[in-house]
This record gives sequence, structure tokens and C-alpha cells, in this order.
Amino acid sequence: MQDFPAKIIDVHSHWGTRRGYPLQTDKELAQQRATWNSETKYHTEAEMAAHFRANRVRAILDLGYAKYRPIEEMRALHDYAFDTERAHPDAILGHWVHIDPERAGSDGIKELRRCIDKKIGFLGYAISASLSPPASDPLYKPYYDLCTEAGIPVLIFVGTTGLGAGLPGGDGVILDYCHPRHLDWVAAHNPQLKIVAARPGWPWQAEVIAVLMHKRNIWYELHGWSPKYHTADLKHDIARRLKDRILFGADYPLFTYERLVKDWQAEGYSAEVLEKVFWRNGERFLAECGVKVAG
Repeated sequence: MQDFPAKIIDVHSHWGTRRGYPLQTDKELAQQRATWNSETKYHTEAEMAAHFRANRVRAILDLGYAKYRPIEEMRALHDYAFDTERAHPDAILGHWVHIDPERAGSDGIKELRRCIDKKIGFLGYAISASLSPPASDPLYKPYYDLCTEAGIPVLIFVGTTGLGAGLPGGDGVILDYCHPRHLDWVAAHNPQLKIVAARPGWPWQAEVIAVLMHKRNIWYELHGWSPKYHTADLKHDIARRLKDRILFGADYPLFTYERLVKDWQAEGYSAEVLEKVFWRNGERFLAECGVKVAG
């Protein structure tokens, strides 16, 4: 791991285990090579944690597919996440949980409350809007109110997604649901809410930057893309206006840390900017969420 960062705070990756893997169906698994140029390979929970340690990573994991499951199965998956974190607290910082208010009904807000009460380290609520309502939908209001009360952040996805890419009708995924107008609406109507914008916002990257410049309390994590494919305006602002608000997201196991670190280093950013991206900004973000990262 020559020239690897001293440490990495990865605020958005997935599960390498069979039970938690982000792609579950045969149709989704078939997309992995075409969309992310990687192969499906499962790890045990211990192997996944060892992989993080070997790469000097502390990670927040996303269990997004749980939102498509019945509430009983969703609860079991959330408990599985907490149990795994409890077994490997030096490698796993916490979780982003997805609960679709349409699918879950009145049980959804109860499940988020239960997760808040059970949390060990970091916990955040995520809205990917893939086959679920956009973040500006009124159905989310009780979730935003609870997140504000509990002091946990909300992750709002922007830009296009690899899910459904190339399939007939995009497999039903409506890209407009991740337009940054929804991020802007949520930030304007919930001024006390901690918000993170998730993933590069192409094809609306300029609009995402405009929202970030207007709503200065939003963090921005860049999982799902190699930095060499970022737009010119995003590359410009990572080193300038956004340098204190960019968070590193790897999207493990769909990307490797070795590849992403090399790609970030190849972009010509200063050592100061890379240090902020890899871990300093992440530590500040976690401290804002009440989570201290030792070491």
C-alpha cells in the first residue's frame, strides 16, 4: 500500500457479505460488471472488517436494499448491521438506513426510532429515491422531524444511478427523483436538519454546486464514481470552494480502495486537499454528528 493515506474515513460503502451485498437479484448482479467494471465476490463479516483494517479504513455502511423488504425482514437486517458493528467497532463506524415511507407505512417511522435507540456509533437516514419517492415528498416529513430531534443526518442522493441502467425503461427508476431541486427543497424547509448530498450529481452537477453554495450546511460525499470522471466544475471546486465539505465515499465492494486512492492522487490535488478528502473532513463531519473517531 505504498503512498496510501495514513487513514481513510469512508462515509459511504456497502456490504461485502452475501446477506448485506448491495446487489441482490440476478438482474442486479448481472449489471455489476457492465456498470461498475467489477466482479461479485462475497466476504464473511470478519473478512470484510479485515479488508477495512488492511486499507486503514473506518467505514459507514449502507444497507439500502432493506427498504424493499417487508418490515420484519427489514428489522432483522438492521439488527444484523448493529451486531456486525458491535463485533468490529474499530472497522465499522455505523450505518445509513433506508426506509421507504410508502412501503413501510406507519411502521417505518417506528423502525427508524428503534434504530436510533439501538445505535452504537454513527447512524443516518438515507433517501436514494430509487423506486421510492423523491426527498421533497411530504411523506418524509415525520422522518425529517425525527432526525432533527435525534440529531442524526439525512443522506439525500443526487444525480444518476447505476441501478436499472441499460434495462428496459431503466427498470422503472425515475432519474428526475434525484434532481438537486429536491435536495434544495429539503434544506430550505428543514434548516436545523443535518444533510449530506450523496454521489456526484451528474448530469446536474452545476445545479448541485449551486445548492451547496446557497445552503452552506450541506456536506457532499462522492461515492460511486472514480474522481477521474468528475465534471470539470466539480474538480475545480473540490480544491477551492468545497474543499472543507467533501467527504470520501468508496462504494466498496463495487470499487477497490487501491483504485480510488490512485485515481484521487492522479488528479493533481495538493496533499492538503487530499488529506481533507480522505479523512479530515470526515472526522469533522462525524464530530458534528456526535461521533468521535479515535486514532
